Amino acid sequence: MASFLAVPQLALAQDTRAQESRKAKLQREIEQIDKQLKANAKQSSGALSNLTLVRKKIDNRNALIKESDSEISLLSVQIDSLQKEIDKIHARLDTLTSYYSRLVLNAYKNRDSRVWYMYILASENLGQAFRRIGYLRSLSGQMNTQAARIKETEAELAERNTELQKMKQDAQELKNQRLAEVNSLQKEESESQSMINQLKRDRSKYQKELSAKQRQVDALNREIERIIREATKPSTGASKSKSGKSKTEIDYALDAQFANNKGRLPWPVDGPVVDPFGQRYHPVYKGVKLPFNNGITIAVSEGTPVKAVFDGVVKQIVVMPGYNKCLLVQHGNYFSFYCKLKDVSVKAGDKIKTGSVIGHVDTIGGESQLHFQIWKGSTPQNPESWLRP
Repeated sequence: MASFLAVPQLALAQDTRAQESRKAKLQREIEQIDKQLKANAKQSSGALSNLTLVRKKIDNRNALIKESDSEISLLSVQIDSLQKEIDKIHARLDTLTSYYSRLVLNAYKNRDSRVWYMYILASENLGQAFRRIGYLRSLSGQMNTQAARIKETEAELAERNTELQKMKQDAQELKNQRLAEVNSLQKEESESQSMINQLKRDRSKYQKELSAKQRQVDALNREIERIIREATKPSTGASKSKSGKSKTEIDYALDAQFANNKGRLPWPVDGPVVDPFGQRYHPVYKGVKLPFNNGITIAVSEGTPVKAVFDGVVKQIVVMPGYNKCLLVQHGNYFSFYCKLKDVSVKAGDKIKTGSVIGHVDTIGGESQLHFQIWKGSTPQNPESWLRP
């Protein structure tokens, strides 16, 4: 018999692998956030930073629960479908067994070989005798065939029952995992509320921290804009940059290649995005804006290697308050910017390839994070729309 629902099972296996991959990524991010929170505790980092991390972990936990719900639902459908198949096999086995019983009974009634001989010898002619011999042989053959079919069906039924028990076991394990995730979620929501209460108590203190952060962000943005303006000025053979070096023409072929890879660029590091692109508001203080983020901030472990997202030329390396070493790479009229590095392994003017290590992440104020930006000319882009999903 053909494999049970072979085509749907193949699609199901692919979907299951995709789910497992998503769950593994969420789990890795939760582990990285836990490491970050432990490091923050040692460094006495601000409550807002910890709250951001915990809320990201809560988001991941909810996503894990959603994935588990989806898997449990899918398994329930599979179990129901397989149970129906087993019921059909049972019915087929009952039919085969009943028919076989009649054959055996008939053979039993005629078990005396003398009766068989008399049955053949009583034939009116030779043709009838051969037909009666054929019938007796056919009866024996049918019994053997029917017995073989019963064995095959019993084996198939045993196989399906094994599959069913495995599915039920998997479903129970998923339910246990889901329960553990729900318990962790409740604990994390309690931690989040404690941090919110702390922020409410010390509002003046944390607003001063926000003001200091805003000054650092403004200084960084001004420096990036200055470097990009310098890099994109129309150049002539005689024009020179402030450093005295002759400027080069924009590589428009590289520019087109970068643009064509939108949504497919590799991530510079593997970790959860804890501060997304754009404008956000304070999660506790009503109406208070957080500094506009021209890029994304990714939580990782200290010393994590940072990789270039595309071929390009290192334009400049600068050191900024709150960001330590920052590196700007030019890709034609596009730029990628890597910040919060403790070291860099390239220098200005170096040509780099996609995936090459350009530095390592530093720990600043208890936070091990990479700040990453992408610009198209003088316009900041949302990096998540350029990176692989």
